[in-house]
Amino acid sequence: MKYGGYTYIMTNKNNTVLYTGVTSNLIKRVYEHKESIFPDSFTSKYNLNKLVYFEGFNRIEDAIAREKQIKGGSRRKK
Repeated sequence: MKYGGYTYIMTNKNNTVLYTGVTSNLIKRVYEHKESIFPDSFTSKYNLNKLVYFEGFNRIEDAIAREKQIKGGSRRKK
């Protein structure tokens, strides 16, 4: 996906914490989460290294809108 983007959800091994994010390069971003490239980040702090969901979009703006929609919903819906 050259100019598009992805909305994704990461969790920890016990599936107790969720993180929703947006990126234009899903493979690189998941790698950064798994390797704790940013040690002070939320995902590093809670060991969120399991990708459980993603959606691809043709435009990054659509991915951002979807992220906001997911974040606005309840945990049960996620």
